[in-house]
Amino acid sequence: MTNSRARETTEAIERLYISMRHLFYRGFFKPGGVSGESIRSLLKTINPEIYGTMNIPSKLELDGLMYVLDRLPEGIEECAFIHLTSDEGFDKGSFEPIVPKKRRRNCYRIDEHQMNIEVLLGRSEIYDILTHLTFLFIEADKIRNLAFIQDENWKPTRAFKIIEEVVKGEKKFSRKEKEVALIHLSSLIGRSFDETLRAYNTFGDDQNPDRLFKIIYNLGKVSLDDAKGSREREIHFSSILKERVGHHYFGEKWANKVKEVLFENNLHMRPLHIISANMHSVKNMLYANNALKKKQHHEIDYKLYEEISNKKELRDKVLKYALDEGMIHIGDKSGSNIDVQIIDLSKTDLKNTPFADCKFGGDDVVMVFDYAFGEQAFEVMDELLRPFEHKGEVYMMHVKSVSIMGKAGILTGEKGDIMIPTSHIFEGTADNYPFENALKLEDFNDDELKAFEGPMITVLGTSLQNKDILSYFMNTSWKAIGLEMEGAHYQKAIQVASKIRHHISPDLFVMYAYYASDNPLETGSTLSSGGLGLTGVKPTYLITLRILEKILRSGKKEVSTKK
Repeated sequence: MTNSRARETTEAIERLYISMRHLFYRGFFKPGGVSGESIRSLLKTINPEIYGTMNIPSKLELDGLMYVLDRLPEGIEECAFIHLTSDEGFDKGSFEPIVPKKRRRNCYRIDEHQMNIEVLLGRSEIYDILTHLTFLFIEADKIRNLAFIQDENWKPTRAFKIIEEVVKGEKKFSRKEKEVALIHLSSLIGRSFDETLRAYNTFGDDQNPDRLFKIIYNLGKVSLDDAKGSREREIHFSSILKERVGHHYFGEKWANKVKEVLFENNLHMRPLHIISANMHSVKNMLYANNALKKKQHHEIDYKLYEEISNKKELRDKVLKYALDEGMIHIGDKSGSNIDVQIIDLSKTDLKNTPFADCKFGGDDVVMVFDYAFGEQAFEVMDELLRPFEHKGEVYMMHVKSVSIMGKAGILTGEKGDIMIPTSHIFEGTADNYPFENALKLEDFNDDELKAFEGPMITVLGTSLQNKDILSYFMNTSWKAIGLEMEGAHYQKAIQVASKIRHHISPDLFVMYAYYASDNPLETGSTLSSGGLGLTGVKPTYLITLRILEKILRSGKKEVSTKK
C-alpha cells in the first residue's frame, strides 16, 4: 500500500511542477478556474504532512496556516490579485516593503486588492510561493463553505456574522464576549475551543490581538467574491520575471561582486575554502572568545554561543571585533539575498579559539556565504566557481574545499540530530550525486547528539512531502536518512566546475553536514510545529567545529596559478 501511495505521490509532485512551470510561462491563472483546480487537486493527492488537516472539509488547518502566513506578506489574505515580479523598482516609489516573518523577500501592497511579491531566488521560490498560495486557497474555500449557506444569496451563518463584528471593531468586546466569539469561531472552523484559543494567542500580538479573526474573515470574504464572480482571484507573473528566471541574472551579479572584493584585497590568488552556512557560527568560533574576553578551555563552550544567539549586544560586539580584526562583510546588493564573510586565516589569531591545536601555517582564505534556496544553489555556486577576468587576464578560482552545512528534515532520528550525506538523490528525476564526504560519522561521536550517515533526498519543495513517500525513501534500498532542498544543486555545480569544465581543481575536498530542524514522519515534529530554537545551537557549532578543523589541518603554504 505504502509503495503504491508513494508512486502516486511522486507522480503528483512531478505533475504539479510541470503544471506550475506551464502556468508561469503562460503568465497568469485563476485559482478558481480549471488550472487552479488542477493544481489544487494535485496538492490534495499529495496531502503533505506540513498541511495537516487540509483534506478534511470541516476542519481548518491552523498550524499549516501559521506556517504559510509566516512565509507570505502580511495582508495577503485580503488580496484577490497576486502578482509575482522580479526586482522592478517598486522600492523607488512610495510603496513600503512588506517582509514576511520567515522569508527574506520584499512584497508591496499596491492597493486594497493587489499584492506584489518579488521573486529573486529562481524557480524553487516560485514553486514554494505557489504551493503555499494553493494551500491558502483550499483553506479559504473551506471557510467560505462553512461560513455561508450555499444558495444563490450566499447568506452568512450566525457564527460568521459574529466574526465580522469582531473584525469591524465597531463594538467594544468585553473579555467574556470575546470568549463567546471564540466559541463561535471554533465551531465554524471545526476546532476545539482550546485549540482556537491557542491559535488566537499565537496569531495575535499587542498591536493586532484579533489577527486570527481577521484572517478567517478575509479569507472567507475573498473566496466568496470569487465564487459569486464579483471579484475573481488571479495570479500573474510579470514579463520581466519570466525573462530573468533560469538566466543566472542575480547569481552572476552576486558572484562578480564577491570576486571583485577578493581582488581588491589581494586575496584572489590564495587557497580558498567556500562554506555555505549561517552568518554566525564560523565568525563566533574564530572571534567570540577574544571579543568577549573569554578564555578557551579544552571543552567547547556551547553555553557561550547560546548566550550570543540570545543577546543582540553580544552579537554586535563580536561582529565589531571581527571587522576590526580584518573580517570582510559583503552585504548583498545583487538581489540574491546572500550575504558573504571573507576571513584571511593568515591574519586570524587562533590561540584563544577551539583551533589552537590545529597548527595551522597556511595563507588560506575562508569565504562563508548565507543559505541559498533550492535551485538558486546551483546558480550561485556555478557562477562563483567560474574563472574571472580582470584587466585582460583570466584567473582561476583556487578552491581547496567546499563545505555545505544547514538544516534538513531527518527520517531516522529526532530534531537536533546530525546527518552526514554520502550522496544526494534529486527527487522526481533519475539524477543522483554520490561523492566522497570529508566529514565522517566518527567525527560526531557525542554523548548528547546522535549522528546518521547515508543518502539524502534533495526535494523539489519541503512542503510537498507526505509520510508514504518519506517512508518509501527510508525503508527501501534507498535507505535515505533525510531531506533538504539544495544538496544536489550544489553538487551538480561542483562536479561541473571540477570534473567537466575544469574551472577549478578536481583535487578539492567537499564536506556536507546537516542538523535536523524537524522530523516530517513524526507527528508534532514537522516544520509547521515550530522552529528548533536553541536546540539547534550545539549541532550547528559541532558541525562548524569539524569543518574548520579539517580546513585548518589542510593549511599549508601553496602557490596559486593563473590560466
